[in-house]
Amino acid sequence: MSDNGYLLEMNDITVEFPGVKALDKVKFNAKRGEVHVLLGENGAGKSTIMKVLAGVNTNYTGTIIWKGEEIVAKSIAEQRERGVSIIFQEMNLLKNLTVAENIYLGRQPMKGRNIDWNKMNQDARALLDSIHSNIDEKALVSTLTVGQMQMVEISKALSFNCDILIMDEPTSALTEKEVDALFDIIAGLKAKGVAIVYISHRLAEIMAIGDRITIFRDGKYISTDYVKDLTMDEMVAKMVGRDLTDYYPKVDVKPGEKMLEVNHISEGSVLKDVSFYARGGEITGFYGLMGAGRTELMRAVYGADRYDSGEVIVKGKKMNIRTPEQGKKAGIALLTEDRKNQGLILGFDLTWNVSLTNLDRFMGPFGLDLAKEQKICKELADSMRTKTPSMKQLARNLSGGNQQKVVIAKWLNSNADIIIFDEPTRGIDVGAKAEIYGIMNDLKKEGKAVIMVSSELAECMGVSDRIYVMHEGVMSGLIEGEDMKGLTEEIVVGYATGARESNIKA
Repeated sequence: MSDNGYLLEMNDITVEFPGVKALDKVKFNAKRGEVHVLLGENGAGKSTIMKVLAGVNTNYTGTIIWKGEEIVAKSIAEQRERGVSIIFQEMNLLKNLTVAENIYLGRQPMKGRNIDWNKMNQDARALLDSIHSNIDEKALVSTLTVGQMQMVEISKALSFNCDILIMDEPTSALTEKEVDALFDIIAGLKAKGVAIVYISHRLAEIMAIGDRITIFRDGKYISTDYVKDLTMDEMVAKMVGRDLTDYYPKVDVKPGEKMLEVNHISEGSVLKDVSFYARGGEITGFYGLMGAGRTELMRAVYGADRYDSGEVIVKGKKMNIRTPEQGKKAGIALLTEDRKNQGLILGFDLTWNVSLTNLDRFMGPFGLDLAKEQKICKELADSMRTKTPSMKQLARNLSGGNQQKVVIAKWLNSNADIIIFDEPTRGIDVGAKAEIYGIMNDLKKEGKAVIMVSSELAECMGVSDRIYVMHEGVMSGLIEGEDMKGLTEEIVVGYATGARESNIKA
């Protein structure tokens, strides 16, 4: 501990990538037993500075003082030995291994020359129990949901005896119950004197658990304050450099005809006799707790998963959609919840990512017309206000918000009339969220049928014109018309938990 009470001090930290200064002489510090929030838009440099601290990014300048002594962060292993542990925003699990194997990868308990499988599984079980998770420690990671994988990452980070724990968007894929469990864990770690660095775009969470807050903007340090001294609006203004007076802008559009009708869809125990419809010129919201079946429903409608019974009607015509290609031809677009693994090819440039859904559009008499492809793809990306040095940029090098814009541009290239957004703002900042909402409203004004699946209740209520609620594979509630005006979170959660009697008529 330094004389001024800081466990950690980072001063004048600068990181440069080709053509980009990711951090420009920024500073950050942390004390034992506090939650220090790091806030900023995507691309502000939050993850970059924490990767410096964790020993991931060693190409930096500036000073790091750890427990009163200046150090150089040379590697992840060295920083872990010092007591620095990080939960990355991008999950880093080996899907062909079990949960326990992932948690203790490279440091498995041994019995002689062999791995002590019983002890490893028992230790993993104890860790999972400590965060109130019922995930099977022997399950392959490939069988887990995104939220369950996040809980495994949290368990893995906690398995190290750390002095400082960095949590980069730890709740982006968690259920409310799992979030509550995580907050209990954080409270326990604080009581033990562990410093928590908490990166999140969820302002309500920040207000609930944060002690101090440091804000970055465009790779620069803006301020450090006590959370109790700032309002949400003040946080947003510092973060984006402007006021965001309306988080959930609504545009009035008269709904058109039913573009999509889904009748009595069932899929094993996942979906049970589910029906809904979506009209052009409106945003149809879907809410439910994790495991409710919302994503599975959208995948079935699009043709990514096969359903057992039921029918899908597009523009009045019954369709036999059994593959994604058939879904695309029917005019349906699915923006998946996992944009990195399912929505983008991260190692391809932006032109390729935008053009892949409809290469026929760019074919000339002698094959692919590269000039036409580049021109149209750039126009689509520009229409999404994508921030990138050029269309030759690899998708993996964009911020989360800009990656999402590329996914949207890709599907606009397909000329779909029914566009399904599954968790469209997961892991992106409030400024980028506002832009995504604006894009959805533009599509609504064009007469497209927009469907939004969201785990953020305030977002679902604020953006949607109608809301369907699901519970354990069943459509448990529908809120529309005059009922939207007096809607409360309690009503929606009541349907989502099964505590409120369903108002869906058979």
